[in-house]
Amino acid sequence: MSTFKFSLVLLAVGALVFAAARYVGNDYVFFAGYTVLQFIVLATAWNILGGYTGYVNFGSAAFFAVGAYTTVFFHNLYPLPIPLLVVIAGIVAGVIGIGMGYLTLRLRGAFFAIATLALAVVLQTLVVNWDFVGGSRGAYVIRPESVPILGNYINYLFLVMLLLTIIALVVARTIERSQLGYGFATIRDDEQAAEASGVPTLKLKLIATAISGAFMGMAGAPFPYYIGYLEPSSAFGLAYAVNSIAMPMIGGTTSWIGPLVGALVLGITQQVATVTISSAVNLLIVGVLLVVFVVVAPNGIVGLIQDRLRARSK
Repeated sequence: MSTFKFSLVLLAVGALVFAAARYVGNDYVFFAGYTVLQFIVLATAWNILGGYTGYVNFGSAAFFAVGAYTTVFFHNLYPLPIPLLVVIAGIVAGVIGIGMGYLTLRLRGAFFAIATLALAVVLQTLVVNWDFVGGSRGAYVIRPESVPILGNYINYLFLVMLLLTIIALVVARTIERSQLGYGFATIRDDEQAAEASGVPTLKLKLIATAISGAFMGMAGAPFPYYIGYLEPSSAFGLAYAVNSIAMPMIGGTTSWIGPLVGALVLGITQQVATVTISSAVNLLIVGVLLVVFVVVAPNGIVGLIQDRLRARSK
C-alpha cells in the first residue's frame, strides 16, 4: 500500500473514531482518548530511535516537557493557536534532539541511556529555576470553554492529538520502508559493520534523534491546555519515560505497528484501571505486562503473531 493510500486509510479510521467519540457524548471518552493518543505518539517517536536504530532513550519525559513548556512560554508571552504551538514545539525539541545527539551518540548501550536520563535531570533543573514559566510552583494555563464548530475544547484537543497520531504513524511507516529506515536497521543490527561498509552512522543517528525528539515535543505541546496546571513533576513524570519505552516493547519494536498495538493495549488498560481501581496502579500494570511479555513474547505482540504465522506456513 502506498503512503498516500495508507494516509487516507488512517484519516478514514480517525474520522470514524472521532465520530464515535462524539456519538457517545461523554467528555471522559475524550479525556481518556486524548491520553491514549498521546502515548501512541510518544511510543511511535521513541521507536524511531529506540526500535529502528537500537538506541534506548530514557529521556522521553524531557522532550515531552520541552513541548509542554514551549506552550507555557508562549502562553505567557503571546498566546498562539495550538496547531502552531505543536509545530514550534516540534522544532524546539528537534533542535534539542540534535544537540543531545552530538553530545551523546558517540556513546553506546547503557552509557547512552544514562546520558539521556541526565538530559531530563538537567532540563528539569532549568525549568524549576525559570520563573517565567512558573518555576517550581508551576503555571496555570486556562483553556477556553469552547471553540467554533466543535464546541467543547476537550473535543478540539482530542482532534489535534488524533491528527498528530496519524502524522506520526505515517512518518514512522514511511521511514521504515525507505532508505533511511534501512540505514537505521543496519545500525541496530551491527553498527561497526555498518560503519565499515560506509554507512554514515552518526548522520543517521542524528536524524533519528531529531525526528524522535520532535514528535515527543509535539505530543507535549497541547498538554498544558489539557491539564490546566503544569508543574515540573507532572511534565517530567516517570510515567512518560516508562510508558514510551514499555509500549513499543510490548507491541514490538521493529515495525511501525508495534508501538501502536502496545500503546492501545497498555494505554486502554491503564485508563480502565484508573476508573475502576486507582491511577496509582498504572506503573504496576506496566511492570507486570513487561515481565509477562518479556517471558512470553520477547519480540512483542507483533513479533509473536509473525512467528506463529511463519510456523503455520512451514
